[in-house]
Amino acid sequence: MSGLARAVRRVAPVGLAAARYGESGGRRRWGWGLALGLALGVKAAADGGPEEVPHEVPRRGFGAAIERSRDLLRRIKDEAGIPGILVGVSVDGREVWAEGLGYADVENRVMCKPETIMRIASISKCLTMMAVAKLWEEGKLDLDAPVQKYVPEFPEKVYEGEKVTITTRLLVSHLSGIRHYEKDIAKVKEEKEKANRALKLTKSSQDKEQKDGEGVEKTDSVKSKKEHEGEVKSRNSKPGRRDKEFEHEEYYLKEKFESVIESLKIFKNDPLFFKPGSQFLYSTYGFTLLSAVVERVSGQKFTDYMLKMFRDLDMLSTVLDDNEAMIYNRARCYVYNKKGRLVNAPYVDNSYKWAGGGFLSSVGDLLKFGNALLYSYQAGQFRNTDGKLLPGYLKPDTVAMMWTPVPKTEVSWDRDGKYAMAWAVVEKKQQCGFCRRQRHYASHTGGAVGASSVLLILPEELDSGAEDAAVAAPPRGVIVSIICNMQSVSLNSTALKIAREFDKEKRAQYID
Repeated sequence: MSGLARAVRRVAPVGLAAARYGESGGRRRWGWGLALGLALGVKAAADGGPEEVPHEVPRRGFGAAIERSRDLLRRIKDEAGIPGILVGVSVDGREVWAEGLGYADVENRVMCKPETIMRIASISKCLTMMAVAKLWEEGKLDLDAPVQKYVPEFPEKVYEGEKVTITTRLLVSHLSGIRHYEKDIAKVKEEKEKANRALKLTKSSQDKEQKDGEGVEKTDSVKSKKEHEGEVKSRNSKPGRRDKEFEHEEYYLKEKFESVIESLKIFKNDPLFFKPGSQFLYSTYGFTLLSAVVERVSGQKFTDYMLKMFRDLDMLSTVLDDNEAMIYNRARCYVYNKKGRLVNAPYVDNSYKWAGGGFLSSVGDLLKFGNALLYSYQAGQFRNTDGKLLPGYLKPDTVAMMWTPVPKTEVSWDRDGKYAMAWAVVEKKQQCGFCRRQRHYASHTGGAVGASSVLLILPEELDSGAEDAAVAAPPRGVIVSIICNMQSVSLNSTALKIAREFDKEKRAQYID
């Protein structure tokens, strides 16, 4: 390899990092011409040091994928009336794109940038699951023990005259029977029946389409058009306004709870909606109870334990959604009022649900979190011949357990998926030749007062045999994080489309 070629390859991350700023702050995106200039300028200095290439990296950038994804994001932003939106993408462990579009603060005309911090809502559940998994690996937590073993303040439960048991394993998969924000069980059953009927209609329509299209491969453009139409329809009904989910009063609690044990009083004496383990009911309060379990098992305040974990994961921008704290780069949150005007989101205190929806973060931190998980998941598939492959934060089998779909569960934001342990998981599947092919991926969305989010992990399909870590090392795959300061925005299929764009361009680069 010539000296110039080595220099260009060495500064490729510089060119990618420069491209990450996109439009934020009015700066223009740097091109590869400037990257080449940098290569020529630093060649002599670069030749003096060791060449640090942890694993095989594509030699070209992801400019085309960035342009297509940025255009998609602008359309989503305009159609849903989102003030500001953040996106981050990593490929094989490297952040290749991070950008902010629109306003973090409309009143003061503060633009979004990659470092902007927003509410991540229910992605907080994934962070909490990481803590639960770590404590389980350390032998401190029994996933199948009654929660009262750790939190005696939570009363033992009876369902239809029978004493029942709630375990940590049931909590992380929303099978505990603990209610969500709706207190009326009749309304919950009615909504579930409506959702099940709609799902059956959708699946029958999908089956008909697949039967009609057997032998014909559906292109990405056709699939994307259908997915986009479906997502836009759900958003355009009431973009940013209080849909049924946000009509519940408990979304707008203003009381500050001094401890997670104290916040149990909101729901601990309420009856269960069903026998634990028999049905699925998404429940943020189940994760409030989970935070009490983590607190007792770890011997630390839940918030202290989580903040320490964030430091270990180098997630220095991930903090509690604390109204009193001075948090730099924090964005404002917005909703639309009944007249369709943009207004500031109402004041809420999320101290009652740190574990299920109470953290703030940046897209960069969420990419770090996703890569730590993906590395842990794939580390066992590589031969560590030179001894340089570090262990993951979790063991491969632990992440595999977390990403194994659990029977009787469902996922509202992805009809192809099942809920696992604080993650929605879609399994690899293809029913007919040249028909729709489903890739394996894990995701979680979030919806909070004045915010929406998604984190999606698309692992590379590795060969069944162990890879040589000297040639390629984990993590291998595409991770996408999107956060915006507007509630009731569906982002999962957008994240999946973006992940596919980068995965397609990555594969094309390796072929070239």
